[in-house]
Amino acid sequence: MSSQIDHLLTESRKFAPSAEFAADAVADASLYERAAADREAFWADQARDLLHWHTPFTEVLDWSNPPFATWFADGELNVAYNCLDRHVEAGDGDRVALLWEGEPEGDERRVTYAELTDEVKRLANVLGDLGIGHGDRVAIYMPMIPEAIAAMLAVARVGAIHSVVFGGFSADSLRARIDDAGARLVITADGGWRKGKVSPLKPAVDMALADRNGSGVQETVEHVLVVRRGENAVEWTEGRDLWWHDVVPRAAADHVAQPFPAENPLFILYTSGTTGKPKGILHTSGGYLTQATFTNRVVHDIHPDTDVFWCTADIGWITGHSYVTYGPLANGATQVLYEGTPDTPHPGRWWEIVQKYGVTILYTAPTAIRSFMKIGRQVPAKFDLSSLRLLGSVGEPINPEAWMWYRKIIGDKKAPIVDTWWQTETGAMMVSALPGVTETKPGSAQVPLPGISIDVVDEDGAHVGTGNGGLLVITEPWPSMLRGIWGDPERFVETYWQKFQKQGYYFAGDGARLDDDGDVWFLGRVDDVMNVSGHRLSTTEIESALVGNEAVAEAAVVGASDETTGQAVVAFVIVKQSYLDAHSPAGLADALRTWVGEQIGPIARPRDVYIVGELPKTRSGKIMRRLLRDVAEGREVGDTTTLADTAVMSVISAQVK
Repeated sequence: MSSQIDHLLTESRKFAPSAEFAADAVADASLYERAAADREAFWADQARDLLHWHTPFTEVLDWSNPPFATWFADGELNVAYNCLDRHVEAGDGDRVALLWEGEPEGDERRVTYAELTDEVKRLANVLGDLGIGHGDRVAIYMPMIPEAIAAMLAVARVGAIHSVVFGGFSADSLRARIDDAGARLVITADGGWRKGKVSPLKPAVDMALADRNGSGVQETVEHVLVVRRGENAVEWTEGRDLWWHDVVPRAAADHVAQPFPAENPLFILYTSGTTGKPKGILHTSGGYLTQATFTNRVVHDIHPDTDVFWCTADIGWITGHSYVTYGPLANGATQVLYEGTPDTPHPGRWWEIVQKYGVTILYTAPTAIRSFMKIGRQVPAKFDLSSLRLLGSVGEPINPEAWMWYRKIIGDKKAPIVDTWWQTETGAMMVSALPGVTETKPGSAQVPLPGISIDVVDEDGAHVGTGNGGLLVITEPWPSMLRGIWGDPERFVETYWQKFQKQGYYFAGDGARLDDDGDVWFLGRVDDVMNVSGHRLSTTEIESALVGNEAVAEAAVVGASDETTGQAVVAFVIVKQSYLDAHSPAGLADALRTWVGEQIGPIARPRDVYIVGELPKTRSGKIMRRLLRDVAEGREVGDTTTLADTAVMSVISAQVK
């Protein structure tokens, strides 16, 4: 079968950075030249320039046993020292590290680098008292509060390994992750605020650790450390459970950060496998922190003295690890941390926060941007967003219309947009524009970052050439690469390296195309590519065409089995309220089928367009197309436990029937 993915949409708009932005930008074009001249020396320079090494490294990369790499292996450092102590020692202890905003209005804290360092040192001593040390695993299941960041850093400080589990996951999901990692300690909270009420967390931990008789699973958890956040009643297990406020403030304030080898495991982060149990992606310390710090500095253009950075991701996801906890704090930046949802207590909550703190850099997901488009520009127009000087996008390809809306309505046509591609597995950004350097194109992730080598290839691993689509591969090792799947090296090789074992390429599972300039456009997961009458079509492009219609707020497209064409295009569309009021759903559906045919061509015209009120999304904002495929093909809907709203699928199923 051909792996050529047909490219149907054309986008020709380009935006050069302003002279003012370019003059003050952290990055310049020489980074590409230095990296191209000697990739390993380039990364060694970044590691030395950006981080403090207790023991300097002499070796950079060992790739003698692919796909198992080591970076800076004979060097030693402490990740928490790099994020905290060194800034205090440099005289920046009074700089604000976290501008924390709780969901209930008026709930706020400003935490300086000195205060965060003190909290982390005390917590590190508590961990020591509980017997947690080098190599032990700690599960963290918390809301977006400063203590969550402190917990990650304290675990790193003592050389243990954290496994952060997103606070929206069920007790079963938590149990599976605790068991797989063999965690000895769980750090949690009584609850966290979400959509105007306290969402309980401690009860889920209790359920996850409940009676295991007959399960065959060895209980590894010895203690549960609980932050009082929601002021809600919780069950208490004497001898096992501890209140944070009882033990952390009383702990000794002195704690010396010991150095650990660069390849010391830092964290396990579980990503859902398409089948079977979640994969525990393992990241280590020196290479990961180097690339997270470098990319945060040059892509987000961080000026620590003047910027207020806000990455809206939860720490339960990789974006929250790399661009909430590790990158910004290693760079000594000031950042916003927000506990709640974008629409609570009102739809302008995010823009109110931007105005309040003078946010200069905003990094968020296309899903969020499209949800704001659905509400309408009148909401952000009520707030002063003039502090914003750079916008970023992460999580999935951003369609050109959402990109243009983001630029115009949020960035006032001045702020450059960096559309970043990377994964849990890559650890840090891999493909992105460099603001101040790159002429940006709406919808394109653009170019591999300095020091990163990627290609777009066919099924045999051959370069597809400009103007063509194929499979995205990473052709050379990179510092923040995953070091394996926890406890399952065979699955690691099979999942990521087997397809192009001969070439030694990492296969990401994403389709991409190279335009005539050689810039990269992502076409979504290869699993989401449809085969319609022998044409391989990208769901991303058809969704983009639909959202380009002024009636449409959001769209998801899947391929459903079809006797005539092999697969047919089926679209699920959210329409703006003003159009719903004026037109019948049947009329809108017909108009949108015609529209796609005009925008892309008859081959891409959807067989069915369903007008729906919501789309099935995970709490991180990813659309679960697998569930829509079940509906489109008339099957029983699969597992919905990771959805933000599990009731959505029954509503969609009813609308389709």
